[in-house]
Amino acid sequence: MGIAERREREREARRAALLDAARELLRERGFAGTTTKAIAERCELSEATLFFYFGSKEEVLVSLLFEGIDSWARGLERLEKQRLAPAEKLARLWKYFADVRREHPEYFLLSAYLAQPTATADVTEEVRAQIARRSGENFARLARLLEQTTGLADGRIAADLLWGAFFGVMALRDARVNLGARPHPSDRELTAMFRALADGFAQNMTVKGGER
Repeated sequence: MGIAERREREREARRAALLDAARELLRERGFAGTTTKAIAERCELSEATLFFYFGSKEEVLVSLLFEGIDSWARGLERLEKQRLAPAEKLARLWKYFADVRREHPEYFLLSAYLAQPTATADVTEEVRAQIARRSGENFARLARLLEQTTGLADGRIAADLLWGAFFGVMALRDARVNLGARPHPSDRELTAMFRALADGFAQNMTVKGGER
């Protein structure tokens, strides 16, 4: 291995370590506590060293955001290729949301981050366009999955409803936990919510097209 190649590997390893630290801090402290200083300290580096790899906190968060977008894309593509009955695939989709929420809560935090007015104020137009394009591609994947599993001609409305419902109830759960209240919805309640949504999709198809 040449000197240049070794340095590049070391650079990528350092970037990965900084992203891992940012991911941990997001889970532990949220956005306010995920500062460039805290990220650097978690890696036993100076803040100045961090800025050699990332220009700002926003650049770190956007890197994690792209990581999340890519992960969602792979998961939705795997689901789309599975040979399952429509009802089973729809149930697997809801479970996939829950699995990602449990294993990578930072991906949901970053989705909430995008809703803030100044979330992308410090990133370039090109990066904003990439976020919009790549997240839009994931939304199209979700819409196709819901067309396959519900029989609806346009899956976009179902995609908004399913994602919005899951994202919203989990934000509600987090708020209750942060207030020291009993956390809910529970897993059982989440299953009941999914059943209500699935029944609503089925009823919509019956009204529009007769018995399926």
